[in-house]
Amino acid sequence: MADSHHLFLFLPSILSLILFFILIKRKQKRYNLPPGNMGWPFLGETIGYLRPYSATSVGEFMHQHISRYGNIHKSNLFGEKTIVSPDDGLNMFILKNEGRLFECNYPRSIGGILGKWSMLVLVGDMHRDMRNISLNFLSNARLRTHLLREVEKHTLLVLTSWKEKCFTFNLMEKNIMSMDLGHPETEQLKREYVTFMKGVQTLDLILSLLFAGHETSSVAITLAIYFLPASPMVIQQLREEHLEIVRTKKQSGEAELNWDDYKKMEFTQCVINETLRLGNVVRFLHRKALKDVRYKGYDNSCGWKVLPMIAAVHLDPTLFDHPQHFNPWQWHGGGLKRMMKAPPCGCGVPDCTCSVVALLPKNNGTRRSKAATESNCFMEFRGGTRLCAGTELAKVEMVVFIHHLVLNYQWESADTDEAFAFPFVDFPKGLPIRVFKSLTI
Repeated sequence: MADSHHLFLFLPSILSLILFFILIKRKQKRYNLPPGNMGWPFLGETIGYLRPYSATSVGEFMHQHISRYGNIHKSNLFGEKTIVSPDDGLNMFILKNEGRLFECNYPRSIGGILGKWSMLVLVGDMHRDMRNISLNFLSNARLRTHLLREVEKHTLLVLTSWKEKCFTFNLMEKNIMSMDLGHPETEQLKREYVTFMKGVQTLDLILSLLFAGHETSSVAITLAIYFLPASPMVIQQLREEHLEIVRTKKQSGEAELNWDDYKKMEFTQCVINETLRLGNVVRFLHRKALKDVRYKGYDNSCGWKVLPMIAAVHLDPTLFDHPQHFNPWQWHGGGLKRMMKAPPCGCGVPDCTCSVVALLPKNNGTRRSKAATESNCFMEFRGGTRLCAGTELAKVEMVVFIHHLVLNYQWESADTDEAFAFPFVDFPKGLPIRVFKSLTI
């Protein structure tokens, strides 16, 4: 009886507390989050997301999620609630609103390795100041008058020896730190850099420039070496383009490449674009929402991580015709060329892409492909205010390397290997090749 009396006394307080929580719940903003799966507590779906897969695909994990949930979905990755975006429109919206609605937000482990002053992890005014330093070093005038000559010099040194994949590293240490190839200090730095890439922290800005100038460019060049042997027609057109440049230079009595030569290498630029599209050196970015944002009817809550999936856009069949074929002609002439099946070419190369012939339609490209090249769909060097400061240098490195490679050498695979995403692109066996001196020139 006494217990009932006490319960009766506390009943109004209990009801008031319940009513209070109901009112608070109603006042809370209701978010229309995209569909998805948050996975295990804390771990979420990170393990499945990071499982290695072929670099010329989006991977089984991403393929399943896009098929099940669509191009915008939620997940729990890297220990955080995340919106995953293989959507080209949302990706460009995120990059264009850097600093206003979104900001760079890489995992702490990345900052621990590259250092707190690395441009990759800096945001706001500090990132702007560091980027301006890099832009001054990599200015267009410096590329024309100095760096192009240095790129060609180091290209010839590497192609002459073929000892190791150190072309881009040698170039960056020469121009950042004035260290010459072969000196003991240079070789020591190279060894320390390898150690650094395994987790040792040192001078942030210099090493972030070395990282940006070496890792991405060297992987992109390796991907070109990997893709080209399966496309004899591409190699043939590259040789024709570069032979024409050599003939013109011989007539004028010049030897070294100059900026005008670089600008004439139009098909080579197409090959670079296609290498970066299909190989996807940078596969995704890390961003965080600074405010509540709504896009295509879905809410992106303040504080949630956002992952723009660059690779998924580049390999989207609704944006690129036959996206897993290596087809440089689709970048030619401002519009894309539709790829159509042709009879076997008889070149003898297994699984060659010669049978994928580029034909220019009367309307100068399909609507899908034209939209892909002219809008938000190709982000090989990211975009917005964080557009890579070394974009033009990376292209110069690739163009000059390809120029001397196709004119002077032939190569073939020495062992079966394939580009994998771990999630960053690498070759498990290091892409061993056999190289033969060419008699083209």
